[in-house]
Amino acid sequence: MNIAGLKQKIRHAIRDWMIRKLDQANYDVVKRVKRSQYPGEKNRFEYQKLYNTFHIEPGWVVLDIGGGHDPFPYATILSDLYPDETSHRSEPLVRDNRPFVVMDVQNIQMPDKSVDFIYCSHVLEHVEDPIKACSELMRVGKRGYIETPAVLSDNLFAWAGKTCHKWHVSAIADTLVFFEYTSRQKEGVRSAAWQDMIFSPYFHPVQEIFRNNPDLFYTMLKWEDRFRAVVFRLDASVQALGLDSASKRDLSAKEPSKHDETHSSS
Repeated sequence: MNIAGLKQKIRHAIRDWMIRKLDQANYDVVKRVKRSQYPGEKNRFEYQKLYNTFHIEPGWVVLDIGGGHDPFPYATILSDLYPDETSHRSEPLVRDNRPFVVMDVQNIQMPDKSVDFIYCSHVLEHVEDPIKACSELMRVGKRGYIETPAVLSDNLFAWAGKTCHKWHVSAIADTLVFFEYTSRQKEGVRSAAWQDMIFSPYFHPVQEIFRNNPDLFYTMLKWEDRFRAVVFRLDASVQALGLDSASKRDLSAKEPSKHDETHSSS
């Protein structure tokens, strides 16, 4: 055996010995190999199309509102409230040869039902007034797609505080439910360990959790003509859009006061 072959054999023997010892000590031993890019890592549409059929017809007016650094491939008009650098976006704005408009989702300067499809991805978690934003989407659009980070993503990646998320959002049937973040919730897990592991260029089995479950890490809603929204604020106020009168009464019902509880038990 030549010197090079002997050195390689010694290295392999040392590596195998170290792996056995670390395994005996209950360390998580993962082979350090480059991983493949997973759907959505560079373009959200790659995972969105796995869960949604967008049915964009030729000739449609398709507005991407708040497209930021990741514009919708089918959009015919791009827009964003922040054309310059902003804390609401983690990467620079992307613009191409499509028309671009500076636009606020809470005040869309377009006629009623003038847009065939509105794509609104990772925008509504930032707005001050979700009811107004949702009203504008329905006023201008005939149909559309809405996506926000789910609370699971914001907590594990600590995204809410980094990029000014005001709300965590859930979807129940055709209803978006907004919950205002507390200061503590915005901090998330207070660690970069999860983010470093998930986005590491090297493979780790935990990455499969994120890769294979985007429907748990993101809130997705396809809508046509109308959808509904409920907003819960930290001051305990509740707003609703598109609910019937009975549902609104249930939401606005006050908690019984101590006087009421004493009176009812006597």
